[in-house]
Amino acid sequence: MPSLKFFMFFLVLYLATSAIGLTSAADPKYLFHDCTNTTTFNRNSTYQSKLNFLLSSLVSNATRSNGFSTGFYNATAGQDPDKVYALFLCRGDVTPTTCQECVNFATSDILQRCPVQKESIIWYDPCLLRYSDEYIFSTMKGNPGAVFYDSNNVTEQVRFNLLVGTTMKEAANEAAASPKKFSTRKANFTTIQTLYYLVQCTPDLSNLDCNNCLEQSFATLPTTRVGARVLLPSCNSRFELYPFYNESVTAAPPPTPVLSSPPPKGNSGISSSIIIAIIAPIVVAVVLFIAGYCLLIRRARKKNSPPLDDNVGNEEIMIVESLQFDLGTIEAATKNFSTDNKLGEGGFGEVYKGILPNGEAIAVKKLSSRSGQGAEEFKNEVVLVAKLQHRNLVRLLGFCLEGEEKILVYEFVTNKSLDYFLYDHERQVELDWSRRYKMIGGIARGMLYLHEDSRLRIIHRDLKTSNILLDGDMNPKISDFGMARIVGVDQSQVKTNRIVGT
Repeated sequence: MPSLKFFMFFLVLYLATSAIGLTSAADPKYLFHDCTNTTTFNRNSTYQSKLNFLLSSLVSNATRSNGFSTGFYNATAGQDPDKVYALFLCRGDVTPTTCQECVNFATSDILQRCPVQKESIIWYDPCLLRYSDEYIFSTMKGNPGAVFYDSNNVTEQVRFNLLVGTTMKEAANEAAASPKKFSTRKANFTTIQTLYYLVQCTPDLSNLDCNNCLEQSFATLPTTRVGARVLLPSCNSRFELYPFYNESVTAAPPPTPVLSSPPPKGNSGISSSIIIAIIAPIVVAVVLFIAGYCLLIRRARKKNSPPLDDNVGNEEIMIVESLQFDLGTIEAATKNFSTDNKLGEGGFGEVYKGILPNGEAIAVKKLSSRSGQGAEEFKNEVVLVAKLQHRNLVRLLGFCLEGEEKILVYEFVTNKSLDYFLYDHERQVELDWSRRYKMIGGIARGMLYLHEDSRLRIIHRDLKTSNILLDGDMNPKISDFGMARIVGVDQSQVKTNRIVGT
């Protein structure tokens, strides 16, 4: 009898582990998620019960539609203030079965990642799932979002940018006008390389909102890489140098052949072979004439229009000008770098508090003279770092470069730095475990963004408690990231055994 019990135990254990293995093997590829921490619900509350009911409803409707298209469904449950809005969107080329499997997995996975948040969103390769306590249907939303890109740079950058921009725009127009709000395209980049494109909006958007959402995604799409994708709540876009979607599903149907009626009996007209022999050379000549004419027009336009590189340069100049502060403005804001306004001093220079004429508070970092960058290099690196945006990073607002002065202007973060709380016995009590846990998660998200998700990979090199600033809600914000680039420290060696910074 004991041997039978042991046999049954191991049999159950084996079946359980096999089931787990089969489930994980079919899990969709996770990409990104976001939990808005501003509104939460209590466990076992009415909101949670309505949310659980709604998520199960989404799974059961994953293979049908509610007036839009298969692969998209939205629904509500409950009454205010416990009303829940939810939707899912599957990629336009996946099968209904794949869609349902992705939605089914997402409904449990999102509750693990966002257990008590009233507003959450999660992306996988085949689908996205989103819910909120506020109305989210037929409304374009461009944040939060995520950008992913290949590590390899492209050759022939200008021509690549032009090809991506033109084809993406064509795909966006086609998607916005279609009921499914989905489109794929491909175009030849070289004789051996083909670019594949995919764009998609939630089908409840209007044509205008879909176009606006895709335009926003294109603006953040890093076209310096051989492949990239942008994920937004209302749309997504992607391009690669390999086929990443199911072409047999998305390919346009072949043109319908024109059926010609046979000639009437007894009519001895000219045979079809003679007609083809006469018409074919005429058609070829007309096509060649049109092609030659178009080529001449294109050359004439190209000769009279400014080079693409100049346009790119103009855009960069506009960005630099929008970020540049006048030294007089900085001096007035900081009361001529008064010691009363001094916030602290770090390895890269002194930091002062300032108030701009419009009342906005800023933090001004006056870089030490040991900075090794030239003026143009300094500007270029500041522009790159200023483009990095994340809720757990201190936002770089601009710079000042006059004479020997090199100054960085940041948003002002009200609650000083983390070390101010950790090493003060009276303030330590404000850091209970839940608040510390929240800070740890925020710092980790910020570092993950710098290392993996940002358009420019940043190695901090000096992460410490004095470089973790806290806003009015005690949310952590990483500061001094990108300083190694701005002051000209070599970052080419990511892997190193030498400790850098403090």
